[in-house]
Amino acid sequence: MNHLLPLLVAAPLLGAGLLIACGRRLPRIAAESFGCAVSAATAALAIWLSLNSAPPLTEWVGAWTPRNGTSVGIVLVGNGPGLGMAALASLLTLASLAYSWRYFDEPPRRHAGSYPALMLLFQGGMCGFAITGDLFNAFVFFELMSAAAYALTGYRVEEAKAVQGALTFGVINSLGAYAMLMGIALLYARTGELSLTHIGRGLDTHGGPDALTLAAFVLVLTGLLVKAAAVPFHFWLPDAHAVAPTPVCMLLSGVMVELGVYGVWRVYGTVFSGPGGIPAADLERALTVLGVLTGAVGALMCWYQRHVKRLLACSTIAHVGLFLVGIGSLLPEADDGVALYLLGHAGAKAALFACTGLLLDRFGSVDEHALHGRARPLRGVAVMFVLGGLALAGLPPFGTSLGKAVTEEALGGPLTVVYVLVSAVTGGAVLRVAARVFYGLGPQPRVGSAYETTGTGEEPETRHRLSRIPDTMTAVPALLLAGSLAVGVVPGLPGIVARSVNEAGSGGALTSAHWTAPGVLLGLVSTALALALAALAVTRPELLGARPWTLPLRHLQSGHIGDYVAWVLLGTAVLGALALPGILTG
Repeated sequence: MNHLLPLLVAAPLLGAGLLIACGRRLPRIAAESFGCAVSAATAALAIWLSLNSAPPLTEWVGAWTPRNGTSVGIVLVGNGPGLGMAALASLLTLASLAYSWRYFDEPPRRHAGSYPALMLLFQGGMCGFAITGDLFNAFVFFELMSAAAYALTGYRVEEAKAVQGALTFGVINSLGAYAMLMGIALLYARTGELSLTHIGRGLDTHGGPDALTLAAFVLVLTGLLVKAAAVPFHFWLPDAHAVAPTPVCMLLSGVMVELGVYGVWRVYGTVFSGPGGIPAADLERALTVLGVLTGAVGALMCWYQRHVKRLLACSTIAHVGLFLVGIGSLLPEADDGVALYLLGHAGAKAALFACTGLLLDRFGSVDEHALHGRARPLRGVAVMFVLGGLALAGLPPFGTSLGKAVTEEALGGPLTVVYVLVSAVTGGAVLRVAARVFYGLGPQPRVGSAYETTGTGEEPETRHRLSRIPDTMTAVPALLLAGSLAVGVVPGLPGIVARSVNEAGSGGALTSAHWTAPGVLLGLVSTALALALAALAVTRPELLGARPWTLPLRHLQSGHIGDYVAWVLLGTAVLGALALPGILTG
């Protein structure tokens, strides 16, 4: 089965090449059907391999097998987490393509294959990043997915704001990529290796950690944390989501930022976790601090947004903070919980973006205030939006709730409070939008400040506003929510996820992931808090409305690339300071 691993990358890339070459001659339905078929086949292969990958699969592409322990070839590693992320990326790409069936009425220059080709390139980059066993090729796939995502973010190139959002995306993610490349160069200079496992062994052979190891660690993690949109590397994400087409938002928040978190987990576990790497206490301190900061800032930004796509983007930032806290604990049980949480979050968040896209294409707005009560006829969409909010809040038995419960039990103490509060605030913000937009509850909100990003005056992503919503655009979010629910209710699935994660990254320590009474109780508590916050915001908006002290936080999202670059540099310095004590004492 090893020889099948390259197909996870090659199939989407070859499919994209064929669409680019033949897209001018293909009818629209053929190009889009071909894109869906390639994504579906890749997803099926990733799932099949993940269920039959014990022991982990290893393939040297092009038969460049190692000689005397060294090789210049490209190695792919098919362990449980990597194949699981490849399957998730492929399934969400399929969902996005199905949602956008005949979505753009006029392809650029009458090239029917341009959009599905970009989506397949994006998928190929994500799959390659998930299964590569080589740090340099992780950077290559990092750049491939970034380039495709950059083009997709600015797909509506005729709109100035789309170009600006895409440019912000491209500059900040390129800066992160350059940092990662410099870190890889330092590791290669020290060890002469590019394979993840060989770099880790080389660092251990050299001795204890030193300044070069710290610099490499900080630079590589900076690149990954930019992709994960952790605070203060996060500013590109709301700007990109505000202008990217809805199907692209489904991928950005549903899987791309999660790949950044996965990269942090994998790179530390294989490269920096040994005696020659970064001490565990330093990583725990760095990721816990950044994670709590990310969760708190993301939740506050989420609550004070009225632009629904920006609100959902900020909720993604908040949940990334929870993922970082979990993997930063270096506990096998927390790793299991984060994996389940990530799967449940991907389905719920992609479904919420899909529902928001329906609002945009039906009413030409994603402004919570302007849409007050206008979406009453969309009863099915309202139910899905509410369910998505409840999933983010941690309502059992959604997969988000199970992952949250397992992680909370592993962490314990004050960090459990962080999980409950972040889930309650982000879920409450989504439920508040649902109450106002779909049910018209509460008074008509007052006009916000002049600085506030409103979400009014948006152009539909279809040529005309939809008078009737296509069945594909409602079926996709329903299936995504069903997938999020399945993570928490399908017998045996949590055990499969936990076993694959433990075998790949917990030193073989076997743990179990299952529902517990305290976990269910905490899920109900966070859900009740979310409902209470939403009800209070709707009935007494003056109590939880914007305050003067929130303005500086909102002003940070300035839209100026120079400001965002400065924050990336500051974040890099903070990350280095948090990891420095162990190097000094060592």
